[in-house]
Amino acid sequence: MAKVYLTGAGPGDIELMTIKALRVVQNADVIIYDRLANIEILKEAKKDAKLIFVGKEKGNHRVPQDEINELIYQSALKYENVVRLKGGDPFVFGRGGEEALYLKQRDIKFEIIPGVTSAISVPAYAGIPITHRGVTPSFRVVTGHRKSSDNIAKINWDSFIEDETIVFLMGLHNIELIVGKLLEVGKKEDYPCAIISNGTTKDQKVTTGTLSNIVSKSKEAQSPAIIIVGEVVNLRNELKWFN
Repeated sequence: MAKVYLTGAGPGDIELMTIKALRVVQNADVIIYDRLANIEILKEAKKDAKLIFVGKEKGNHRVPQDEINELIYQSALKYENVVRLKGGDPFVFGRGGEEALYLKQRDIKFEIIPGVTSAISVPAYAGIPITHRGVTPSFRVVTGHRKSSDNIAKINWDSFIEDETIVFLMGLHNIELIVGKLLEVGKKEDYPCAIISNGTTKDQKVTTGTLSNIVSKSKEAQSPAIIIVGEVVNLRNELKWFN
């Protein structure tokens, strides 16, 4: 019986891919992959494996999510081992839950293979620990990928605690709205923040600043990027190791 492996490819560095993810890629009959999965991983596939790109980027959804769900389902009707390869982790803003439910409703067997999420690994490669004793007691991961300013406003901004590290995924194009909301709920203008583009890869670029200037500095950044806000950003000067 066919089985679909909803697989996390990790944040970019191919060596951060799990052993289990590598195994299913090597055994796959078809691989349906997105834009954030390192294409070097595809070199591990069988020579006769079918490779299908369904990547998305701002303003250009190559294949809508509903069609991706159906494509995965139809692939499972034709092939024994189907890998849905997703950047990071399939359940961290990866819509893996939607795809799993779609398969469940159609009696298709599936397995979730977690991946190393960019929310933790990308700051680590930038020398920014998202938690640090005496600096922050907690961290929060928030989607910055909202279709409109109305949806950004629906985030419970008032719930962010004073010393909490906040990681925004896919928020570069909404950075002005994000910074505005943080200032509105009481974050100070000199509060540290950073933008990390192409994290964990040879093209990684880190831009640091404060809430007062990070919007103007964001012009130097490019997608994919994460935004990290918190006092832990100041540790980068001592801990940056990846160049």
